[in-house]
Parts: sequence; C-alpha cells; structure tokens
Amino acid sequence: MSAVLSVVESKLSELPLPVRLIMPDGQSLGVPDADICLTIKDLSVLPNLATGSVGLLGEDYVEGRFDIDGSMRDLMRLAAAILPGSPIEAARIGRLTGLIQRLLSVWRHSLERDARQIQFHYDLSDDFYSLWLDPRRVYSCAYYRSPDMSVAQAQEAKLDHICRKLRLAEGDRFLDVGAGWGGLLLWAAENYGVDATGITLSKNQYTYVNSLIAEKGLSGRVRMELLDYRKLDETLPYDKIASVGMFEHVGRAQLEGYFSKLRRLVRPGGLVLNHGITAGGVDNAELGAGMGEFIEKYIFPGGELTHISHVLERLTEGGLEDVDIENLRPHYARTLWAWSDALEACLPQARLTLPGPEGERSLRAYRMYLAGCAMGFEHGWIALHQVLAQPRLHGRPDELDHPADLTYPWRRDYMYQPKTGH
Repeated sequence: MSAVLSVVESKLSELPLPVRLIMPDGQSLGVPDADICLTIKDLSVLPNLATGSVGLLGEDYVEGRFDIDGSMRDLMRLAAAILPGSPIEAARIGRLTGLIQRLLSVWRHSLERDARQIQFHYDLSDDFYSLWLDPRRVYSCAYYRSPDMSVAQAQEAKLDHICRKLRLAEGDRFLDVGAGWGGLLLWAAENYGVDATGITLSKNQYTYVNSLIAEKGLSGRVRMELLDYRKLDETLPYDKIASVGMFEHVGRAQLEGYFSKLRRLVRPGGLVLNHGITAGGVDNAELGAGMGEFIEKYIFPGGELTHISHVLERLTEGGLEDVDIENLRPHYARTLWAWSDALEACLPQARLTLPGPEGERSLRAYRMYLAGCAMGFEHGWIALHQVLAQPRLHGRPDELDHPADLTYPWRRDYMYQPKTGH
C-alpha cells in the first residue's frame, strides 16, 4: 500500500487543481485549502485513484468508501486529469468480439427484461426527478437556440425544434415512442393540433401523463399507453413519429428491427425523428475506464451506445432514408451541467425523496452520473444525434402516388422559423 500511496501523492502534485485527501487515520495529503477534499474511509479507494479507474471510483463513492467536499464541476476536472487515456480507446481495446456482443445484446433486451430495466431507472421517484428537471420534466438533451436560455426555455425550444423538423400539422396522427413525462406529446398536441399517442414502459410516467391529459382536457385527442414499441399496432400508420432518448435502450443487435418497426408504423411520405445518445468511438458500446460498467450497474441497466455511422447503417437496412442529421453534443453537455447544478443545489430535499440507505446510494449515483456524463459530452466521448428520416423509395409505381416523398424541403430554413404565436 505504501507504493500505491506514493503514486497517489505524485499524481496529486501534477493535477490542474489543488486536491486534499484525508486518510482513515486522519493523515492529510495534498493542499490544506484545496478546492476538492476527499475523505477516504476505505484504503481500497487508493489503487483506483492511482490507476485513474474513474468508474470504480464512482462505485467507491456510491458505496460510501469516500466522501466529497467540493463542487461536482471541480471533481470532474479531477476525474479527467487522472484518466490514463481516452475512455473511447480503452473501450475499443477491451471490447468483446462482434458475435458475442450481438448475442449478449439479444439476451439483454427481451420484452420482460426491457420493462424491468426501464422501471429500474424511470420509476425511481417522480418527486426526485421533479427537483432538478424543468417544469415539463423533459429528460433529454435541450436545444439552446440562444446562449442566454435557461434549461426550461431550452427544453421548450427543443420540443418545438422537433415539431418543426417533423413538419407537424393540425390533424396529423403523431406517435411519440418513449414519451417520458409527456413533454413532447403535450407540446405537439397543444401547439400543433395533432392527434397524439405516446408509449412508455414506466408505470410512474404512464400514470403521471394520463393525469395531465385529463387535467388539460385532451382526452380523446391525446393518449398514453403502457406498451413496448414492438407491440404497437401497424394497421393504421402514423403521419409523423418521434423517438426521443429511447433508442439507447433498444440494444445494438435490435436496431435494424427497431427501425424496421418504425418504417412499418409511418405512412409513405411520413417522417420519423430519432433523437438519442451515440458513441464517440466507432467500435465501443460503452465508455471505458469503468464508466460503462458504472452506468450499467447504477443508472441504465441494459443501455448500449452505437456510433452514428452504425445507426445510419441500421436505419437504412430498416427501410428508412436519412434526410437530415444534427449533432447536438455541446447542447447535451450544457443540459447535463444544468441538471447537475440543480441537483447539487437541493441535496437535502433530494434525500427526503430517496429515504434510507438505498436512497442515499441512488442519490450518490446520480450525482456522479449527471456530472460524469456532462464531462463525457464536453470531451466528445459521447454524442447526441437527431436523425430525421422518411420511408425509402424502391422505385415502385405506386410510390409516386405520395408526392410528399418528392417535395420534402431541400433546405433547412423551415426548421429555424418559430411557429407564429409561440
């Protein structure tokens, strides 16, 4: 352990910010008035500090093996500084063979397992999420149309950005796959006059959104169903479909089937928008340095990342044609920091929504998760892409009966014109 301690002391002297460690015996290392102070309760933390195993350090924190005094932003500066290299490269080197990855992905994404995994995350506590999300509880990347926007304003800008991309019009049959707490579903219905259907696997979200639908007098024109996307009825296709923050849960091996399902659900000439987190590296399904394992264990069991190049390949194989692609990576970094800052500002209230030892573990996990993901998006280890697509043409004569296939706007101008009256 003395050799490990020597490595840790050497690392402390090279860091870009002052850090102090308080050992279990009271001994102190580093700078007395440091920006970050870590109180070590278990010496097993030290090897993880020495090797820069930030995922294991996250687990150490969740399990109470050390405490933090300082801001999460400074802590992430520390985490980035002690990494031995790129988490993308680490994940690429350590990846499983393609066949084993595909088999594992199929096993992890049965109907029953997906339902359990979604409920593990989203049914944690509505009161907890409401503390640090915007009032609409939009739990996905915001869109900072102007730099001075609050996260609440940027979320509304994102909802409208999606609606404009999809060219939503009054009377459209609109499907929101993985509708969350109903932000996009209700925005589209109230501002664009669509007939809207949302689906979720979260029981909490299903109950919450249906109460909002009734409260707003939208019953009959808006509905939320507790349903897996694979079970959606294909007999009456939708005009427009959005899937926001959902396809990360689908699994790499299921992506072609997922896009094929969306293709069968949308009418010829209709539009599909897929908004989701993508991998920063071509070959990795998660981040290295233990980050992926941390998220799998504490936050998103079953979540998998796919590089945008593979997403487009699977989308094409599924029968869709990409017509517009936008990378919102810096927007998600800012969104996550807004969430992290909001959670840090209300830690006592958050503890009341997550009582007991398990609640404390969940709170610690989310503190690490939000700040760690913000750092990941800042560094480009992960990204966020919106892909707008339409059903592919195959040259059949009957397809020419759908002029919308031929008149899709050739320029992006229409996406950036706010709807009159907003």
